[in-house]
Amino acid sequence: MFEFSSYHLLLVGLGLAVLLAYWLPRLFSAREPAAAGLLIGLGLAVFAWAPGTPSALNPLTIPLPWEIVSELCVIVGLFGVGLRIDKLMDLERWWPTFRLLAIAMPLTILAVATLGWTLGAMTLGGGLLLGAVLAPTDPVLAGDLQVGKPNEGQEHLVRRTLTAEAGLNDGLAFPFVYLALAIATAGGLEASGFMEWLWRDVAYRIALGAISGLLIGRLLAFLLFECPRENALAKTEAGVFAMAGVFLAYGLTELVEGYGFIAVFIAGLTLRRTETEHEYHGRLHDFSENIEHALTAVLLIALGASLPALLGSLTLSGAIIAIALIVIVRPLMGWLSLLGSKLRGRQRMVVAVYGVRGVGSIYYLSYAGSHMEMHNEAELWAITALTVTLSTVLHGFSAAFAVDKTTEQPRSQGQA
Repeated sequence: MFEFSSYHLLLVGLGLAVLLAYWLPRLFSAREPAAAGLLIGLGLAVFAWAPGTPSALNPLTIPLPWEIVSELCVIVGLFGVGLRIDKLMDLERWWPTFRLLAIAMPLTILAVATLGWTLGAMTLGGGLLLGAVLAPTDPVLAGDLQVGKPNEGQEHLVRRTLTAEAGLNDGLAFPFVYLALAIATAGGLEASGFMEWLWRDVAYRIALGAISGLLIGRLLAFLLFECPRENALAKTEAGVFAMAGVFLAYGLTELVEGYGFIAVFIAGLTLRRTETEHEYHGRLHDFSENIEHALTAVLLIALGASLPALLGSLTLSGAIIAIALIVIVRPLMGWLSLLGSKLRGRQRMVVAVYGVRGVGSIYYLSYAGSHMEMHNEAELWAITALTVTLSTVLHGFSAAFAVDKTTEQPRSQGQA
């Protein structure tokens, strides 16, 4: 009569892990809980006893579900990040972000690729793919580091820099993923192939993503606030239209071979410029954030549950690469890229150190696994899983304190 369905057991485990991840921190602190690390840990603990669960969720064997869920997490998160930024036109406030994108990210890719090639004995394409996968910071797991919700302020330069970096570098890492896949497929890259990559995957797709996001953001603003003006959609107070914006911006841009990650962020930024004081921006953001949290919770629990299967392929060199990225490579490259910026001392160190790795890295690697057969794929997943786990734990439990401590400095010390 009684049957223990594996599906129902899975639901019980998911519910229990989410509940505990958000409830347990309340026993020790009144802060909003840094749940990401707990979700991974509880996913590991709750499903460790379930026979076959780690292998059943292994992204090496089923990359497509991981690609889809992580893709949705990232695009919803990026749209929400775009909506968060209140002040747009002060170009000086963008300068540290441009430095991180133009200097720190390429140097990080180069450093990780070199470590993978030399220390990890990977192919050139495999090392470059690892660098591209681990380079972007995460818009989803870095909520404690970002600016406040629409019209709530908290746009200190430290928060603003980390927010804008996370909004843009997911899309800007994609050209390097394409380059790595091209090298892995062809066994190398000739000058003609490099030039094609440069104009198509770098120039064309980035520009198209930005233009598409701008146009779709303006279209959304027109429909939500201006047409019809006397009976605008914004008056419905329904946040579900945020999903329409996400799907339109991402889907249309990808159809014309642009970078949808860039488009959804730019669309959120552009939409935010219309009726800037309207409370509806807050509703759109809150709806996006709720969807993002739900999808992310499922993904992180699945990551924790699959860790026994993934970490079985982890080598000593792979562990060294993951640790080096978190504690040496990103802090060093971030610090160097910000020399000469307005960020000084503790502020520069916080921005350099808190480059959270997470859902974006999972997406890129599952995307690569869905589109081609890769050498060292098991090791790539092991390094990525360890990196994301270390980042969510080390950064997640210290980020709020570190950033709050830094942004509470007197205005004379650099607060913006």
